[in-house]
Formats: sequence, structure tokens, C-alpha cells
Amino acid sequence: MLDWIEHELAALEADGLRRRVTARAGAQSARIVVDGRDCLNFGSNDYLALAADPRLAEAAIGTIRREGIGSGASPLISGRGETHRCLEQRLAKFEGTEAALLFPSGYAANLAAVTALAGPGDVVFSDAKNHASIWDGCRLSRADVRAYRHADWQQLGSLLDRSQNYRRRLIVTDTLFSMDGDLAPLVELADLAKHHQAMLAIDEAHATGVFGDTGRGLAERLGVEDCVTARIGTLSKALGCAGGFVSGSRALIDLLVNRARSYIYSTAAPAAIAAAALQAIEIVAAEPHRRHELLARAGALREELAVQGWSLGRSASQIVQVVIGDSKRAVELASCLKQQGIFVPAIRPPTVPAGEACLRISLTWGHTEEMLSQLITALRTLHPA
Repeated sequence: MLDWIEHELAALEADGLRRRVTARAGAQSARIVVDGRDCLNFGSNDYLALAADPRLAEAAIGTIRREGIGSGASPLISGRGETHRCLEQRLAKFEGTEAALLFPSGYAANLAAVTALAGPGDVVFSDAKNHASIWDGCRLSRADVRAYRHADWQQLGSLLDRSQNYRRRLIVTDTLFSMDGDLAPLVELADLAKHHQAMLAIDEAHATGVFGDTGRGLAERLGVEDCVTARIGTLSKALGCAGGFVSGSRALIDLLVNRARSYIYSTAAPAAIAAAALQAIEIVAAEPHRRHELLARAGALREELAVQGWSLGRSASQIVQVVIGDSKRAVELASCLKQQGIFVPAIRPPTVPAGEACLRISLTWGHTEEMLSQLITALRTLHPA
């Protein structure tokens, strides 16, 4: 009865789309051992190099000694402890909002925000390249969903002009797109939301800790925070931990507590994770040089690769997309790099649209100039001159 599975897998293999799990040995850092090979690691979202920071580990260990490992229940039963409460208060202060709410993952946070803000009789406008969790939230909301071309705020404006018959309107977007490394036109989106009396929800997952004067993200950098209804973030990238959060008004957070199924029906994350995240936020505040140096190195890398002739799309962040196009070719290049001790993942459909397979270079503060030089030299040898 299950022969069809083998046929499906064979078809994926033939198209260069089959994925296989790998195992990393040791800590997440700028250098890792993956599948038994020592590699420079350009496949991590640990942007500020905090995942293996001993200060986070000590905070988690101390909490484990006091509170144990598991939280034991959903937040609304007995799973939410004092450490969780302290982190939510600290996140609200960090984000400059009235309140914040923790979720077991960024995926769960996106599902919660979208489904709480929109439902039957409403319409959601979603960037075509939004993260899968945003799209799943759109579908689960049972609202009408309208996709607008990636970063095309003018098309969005036209769609909004024709949406007057809906009860509520919600615009939702990533701020830093995780595969392309480019930035949403937040100023224009904020203007459209204000003009059309629409809500604006933004996912700052890849921008938190990296952009903005205090590291809050792209909305802070562009000065549009007051126009945002809901801010979704994650603890698992620049903050080096795990989990997600939503911040906003007290009314919004109260609504999520009562309506967000991914909050109500999930066991709370371990308190030790919350303790580590508290420490990470303090490091973000105290060590701004990490994000400044990270973005400077990313800019320099983009310049070097552009000179070599690689297509970099619209990357403007610590995520540098090298556009390849063909999935098999992308896998081949990633394999060649790995043989030279450099881990750069090949990203293929459905994560990116057909014909847009790429190498996704993800920089962290832990990458040294020597490491970047090694990457640049290896890519130079692979470019089809």
C-alpha cells in the first residue's frame, strides 16, 4: 500500500529536491563538525554568536537546578512560572510595548498572531515570500487571503483599494526575508495600513538583535514601530535560544491568551530556556558592537561576491543569497564547498520558488576575517567564468 512513497522519493531525487537529515557534533558555532567533516559553518541563524555563549549556559543551568527541566503543563494550567513571567516583562520593555507573550516556537507565534487578528469575514494580505508559518496562519484563520508580489507595496495598495467590504483588513509580512536576505518596504506598508485603517503584523525573526539602534529590528531602524499592531519574534536566532513571542498592546496579548490555540494547547517551554533568553537580551543591550560588526562584514562579503560575478538578488543583510537557479546545480556547488570544509546549505523548492534555488550564506558575529576569506576564495574557484 505504501509503494507510492518510494516513487515520490525517487521523483524528488531526480529533481534534486530530496532532503536528508544531518547531525552536527558539538556546539553551534562558526565552526562545526557535520556528518563527520570539520567545516566552517555558514548555515546557522545564530547571528550574534550567542547559542554557545557560556553566560547563557550558566543562566540555564542555574534555573535547571532550581526548577528542573520540564515545565509540565500548558501556560494556562501550571506551566508558566516566574521565569517565564520575567522574560515576558523584559521582552515588552525591550520591544517598547505594553506586553508580550511567549510561545514554544516562532512558528507557533505566527500561527497565533494571524489567526487571532483575522477570521471569517476578514481579509489578510500576505507577501508572496513570507515564511511558511505566516502562510499556514493565513490559511488556518479562515479569512480570505490575498498574496501580493514580493515587496510590491504598489500592488498591495491596489488590493487594499478593492477590500472595503471586509470586516477587518490585516497586512502581514516578514521584515527580513529569511531566504533572500532582503528587507520589506516597511515605511510604505505602514503608510498603506494607516491610510486604509488596516492592521499591520510583522515578523522580525531574522531582524531582532541585528537591526535598529537597540536591536529591536527593522521597524525600529525605519521608525515605524507606532504603526505596527503585532510584532512577532523568535528567541532561536540572534538570541541563541529557542521559542517565539508576540509583543503589542495589552489588549492584543489578552486576546492571544484567550484565542491562540498554539498557546492554549502547547506545553510551556522549559524555564531554563527563558532564563537563557533573559541573559541574551541583556547581552544585546550591552554589546551593540556585535550587530554593527556583523552587518559591516556582510556588506563587505556582498561586495566581494558581486565582483566575482555571482548574482546576489536583493540581499541587504547578514543573509547573503547566491542565486543559482537550478536545484541540482545548487546541490552540486554546496557539495563542492563541503569537500573544502565549508558548509553552505543549498536552498531548493518548495522553500524558494521554482527556478530560484540558491546557496544561502548566513553570517554570524563569530565568523572571523580569515573565515570569510576562505569562503570568498572557495567561491571564486567555483564561479563559471
